[in-house]
Amino acid sequence: MNRDSGECRRWLVVALYAVAMAWVEAAVVYYLRTLVNRIDPYQPNPLPIATGLGEAELVREFATMVMLFTVGWLAGATWRSRAGYSFVAFGIWDIFYYLFLRVMTGWPKSLLDWDILFLIPLPWWGPVWAPMAIALMMILWGTLVTQFERLPTPMCSNWKSLVPGGAGVVLALFVFMADAIQTADQGTEALRAMLPTRFNWPLFSVALVLMALPLADLAWQTRLAGRSPVGETT
Repeated sequence: MNRDSGECRRWLVVALYAVAMAWVEAAVVYYLRTLVNRIDPYQPNPLPIATGLGEAELVREFATMVMLFTVGWLAGATWRSRAGYSFVAFGIWDIFYYLFLRVMTGWPKSLLDWDILFLIPLPWWGPVWAPMAIALMMILWGTLVTQFERLPTPMCSNWKSLVPGGAGVVLALFVFMADAIQTADQGTEALRAMLPTRFNWPLFSVALVLMALPLADLAWQTRLAGRSPVGETT
């Protein structure tokens, strides 16, 4: 009981950290997009050149990832729980980032609005709902791992579901960067000016299904463990 309440408090602290980070992230993006007149990024010349901002933005994105995974590392006691808390932090941060942008700027107007999601290693583009759907799965997986697993579990013990899940991640990244990959050989200026016109919904749907397999497998195993007598493993 004490362990459960302790893990619940850790989850809440990680969530609070992620929400606070989301506000900071949204505020910074608000400042940057106001500076270059791109509150709505889906318009001609979506990444205008501004002295020093491009390099600073790349480092900021990397630093954000470090901060999110660091809080997961600190909150967890095992590799698996550290990954779980990191996923919770990332998912909550991503969802609240868009919520706070909406509060600050009125954008996005809908979940179908296009956004430039990331810049490393190439620009990622997609409708807002796409990263939010992935973020929700990350929160659910991380919560199951950190709050409901009774016994320590090796990080890659469920490899049969993790392998297709990893394939789904790769496929989703390809969908987000497909236009940038096709444009990359034309140079930096072409990448900055690139504006996708079509999102590959069928391929991304396949990616979502593959990424959902580890979550479904974990939920099933957690349910089976909950039915077992104390001390019995399944």
